[in-house]
Amino acid sequence: MTTEKTPKHYTDAALDELRSQGDPLADETVAAMFERGEVRDFNTLMRFFSTAGHKLPDGLPESAASFLEATGMPPKWVDWDIMERARLFFMDNAPHINTGLSFAAMPATYAVPRVAKLLASTHSMDYPSRRMANTGQFVTYLMQTNAFEEGSKFIPAAQKVRLLHAAVRHHLTESGRWDTAKDGLPLCQEDMIGGQICFSILVLDAMHRLGIHMSDEGAEAYYYAWRVVGSILGCDMEAAPDNLTEARAYADLYLARNLGPSEDGVRLNNQLMRMYEDVVPGTLFDPIVPATIRFLVGPTIADWLQIPRSVWDTAAKAVPVVLGLLETVEDSGPLGEWALDKAGSLLTTFELASLTRGRVMQYAIPEELKSEYGVRSQASRTHRWVPPAPTPAVP
Repeated sequence: MTTEKTPKHYTDAALDELRSQGDPLADETVAAMFERGEVRDFNTLMRFFSTAGHKLPDGLPESAASFLEATGMPPKWVDWDIMERARLFFMDNAPHINTGLSFAAMPATYAVPRVAKLLASTHSMDYPSRRMANTGQFVTYLMQTNAFEEGSKFIPAAQKVRLLHAAVRHHLTESGRWDTAKDGLPLCQEDMIGGQICFSILVLDAMHRLGIHMSDEGAEAYYYAWRVVGSILGCDMEAAPDNLTEARAYADLYLARNLGPSEDGVRLNNQLMRMYEDVVPGTLFDPIVPATIRFLVGPTIADWLQIPRSVWDTAAKAVPVVLGLLETVEDSGPLGEWALDKAGSLLTTFELASLTRGRVMQYAIPEELKSEYGVRSQASRTHRWVPPAPTPAVP
């Protein structure tokens, strides 16, 4: 006999508690490697470990080998039928998902001052293409048919990202330049779950705003895939939302608590916009980048990030009409569907190739942060998914 889960309700007190929690397994592994001076050797050896099922390199630190063995399998509770629906959803909507990630989810994270400060602390944030390339490559690995099978690259990539997050926590905590009393633990559970939310429900919100038709089943499957990712990356699954309705409640509270302006956020978003302007040859369409971000994140966040207004803001509002026409072509028959799916695949490949310069991006434990931180060493077209309603305000 199965019993239904009690829906999760989120409060400021609950998120305050999550703000003090990290990822004990990864944190202990990273702390041991730094204490023993093993990080550089680990990073060197891990360049040769990028495929699931392969033997771990000889010479790995014992703590790292134990971590990789303990985290080398997906969660036992994964429903593979739902994951396959998520993969098909991604295939059908890859360009739109990438648009949501690039022009909505990423800028939204910059509008959380604590997260922007954390991102600005890493050297790689001087090169925003690296983070976007890492994110794009990670999502591409996730949505491949064999993502969780022997020979795939997703699980090793996720393991390295989890250790990278732990290293950032380690550096910022040890530096003494992070205000734990004010901002909580760096990359705390509140923000880890918040990141899962940004890359899932905020992307779906962006697609809805663009007028993309999605089924309820497809949207839930996409969120479910990110829930699996959250588990693999060390999120506390007892606290993480189980479904889109709970995700909306978490997102509403998380964003209301944390959104705001910051110099780091403005700088990071400016770098992001310049990067996308550089991806497209010429300068004619450069203004459409800030216009699209402003359209997708809304005027308040756009103003906090100091995204300029322009006549292109009106053009961005016409994007849903254009996409609607393309969907009509796609629905006209197998040929139209094939042509647009092929075009979408090529666009996604081109974008990722432009960001990575054709190279495989490596995930490594940062041996130091910036010097100023004092640290050394297929969906139905007849039904449209509607986002869950905002969480009612508590009187």
